[in-house]
Amino acid sequence: MDTTDITRAITAATSVAASLGLPADDAVVLHRSNRLALRLTPCDVLARVAPAGYEAARFEVELARRLARAGCPTGLLESRVDPLVHTRDGFTVTLWTYYEPVTPHTSPADYARALERLHAGMREVDVVDVPIPRFTDRVAEAEGVVADPDLSPELADADRAFLSGRLASLRRAIEGRGAVEQLLHGEPHPGNVLATRNGPLFIDLETCCRGPVEFDLAHVPEAVCERCPDVDRGLLDDCRQLVLAVVAAWRWEVGDRLPNGRRFGDEMLRSLREGPPWPTLDTIAGRLDGQEPKATRRR
Repeated sequence: MDTTDITRAITAATSVAASLGLPADDAVVLHRSNRLALRLTPCDVLARVAPAGYEAARFEVELARRLARAGCPTGLLESRVDPLVHTRDGFTVTLWTYYEPVTPHTSPADYARALERLHAGMREVDVVDVPIPRFTDRVAEAEGVVADPDLSPELADADRAFLSGRLASLRRAIEGRGAVEQLLHGEPHPGNVLATRNGPLFIDLETCCRGPVEFDLAHVPEAVCERCPDVDRGLLDDCRQLVLAVVAAWRWEVGDRLPNGRRFGDEMLRSLREGPPWPTLDTIAGRLDGQEPKATRRR
């Protein structure tokens, strides 16, 4: 979201909250990417704001309702109002429970247990009537960015050819393994895990997709993977490479506004060329000034 839109987005969010009886005299920006995350006070609500037409908002709200009923460790919608997507002044607004973080990081053991609970709950959720994308849809989007110089004009020809080949070969390799697929978070990296009084909670459900569990594990630290049972290490390695390739493609897309995004992209390309052991997202983030691994963000 552009800086010029932030003031308007805040006004839209506070207006929606006030119209629903939630006093919102002030807003603190918690995160800015393809949408804005705001803490509204004094009602103490988390508002997610995106440009109007952001279809993922309805998808996320519907999944959040179903996952909550299944007892999954995910962030909850704001309970004082109906679970709806609101449109105001050119923006889409959804309202969520705000959680005060109790610690900056989640221990690997707690992280692994929460992820296991999430996956178990997701296997029980009925989403037959919800169009859930497959992990390969994300790969196809990345391939489209790499294939079109208009979408990635600063990507060098050699890097374009390398990345295109790696995305295609990894997708074939993973699909060729014939692993069991299920509903996944899609991006359960540390930046999408909140350490709360209720334990670790996963947020940003817009990334949910179908795929092998190892695709989710490819986003988390190695210390977490070590505590997850029945992991196919070969499949995990392929998924880690695929995640690096997909995220690298997004970092070269026109309009990418991730701070130091090109540095992330360069580092991921270098890691893919160097070969195993394949680094995790938190490892790469640690190399680049200790940033949290929001490098998976599309924008």
